[in-house]
Amino acid sequence: MTESPPASLTGNANYFEDFTIGDRLKHVRGTTVGEVENQLLTKLVMNTAQAHFNEHAMKDTPFGQRLVFGLVTQDVAENAIAELRLDKLRFTAPVFHGDTLYAYTEVILKTEVEREDAGEVTFRHWGVNQEGKVVFEGERTVLVRRRSYWVKQ
Repeated sequence: MTESPPASLTGNANYFEDFTIGDRLKHVRGTTVGEVENQLLTKLVMNTAQAHFNEHAMKDTPFGQRLVFGLVTQDVAENAIAELRLDKLRFTAPVFHGDTLYAYTEVILKTEVEREDAGEVTFRHWGVNQEGKVVFEGERTVLVRRRSYWVKQ
């Protein structure tokens, strides 16, 4: 993947008006995935795939250990009113306990809607592990607050 270095997203520049099609953002915080994230999420959604919670069953597979269940990103939806769609989701490589993940986002569409308080933004998200290998990609459409409506000057 050839690209210019993504800009960091910090502060409160995450209202509808702040996003521009083509913007690329590197999320400020990475996370090292531990046992708690995997076990909690897997059991909360009652995911019965042994690949996520049975170490013994996974030891003789090509992976040799459990796989971590999916994770999400936050920064670009801090002013979200609603999550509208998730599309083209793909897990492209396994994630294991102890992997450190970093998220990136590109703004691919902005849509005016018939609301004074918000607009729709479609993002392409991808995540990489500590070796820079893409482990997840997908698109997400969010109804995002308008600064002009919510922030009183």
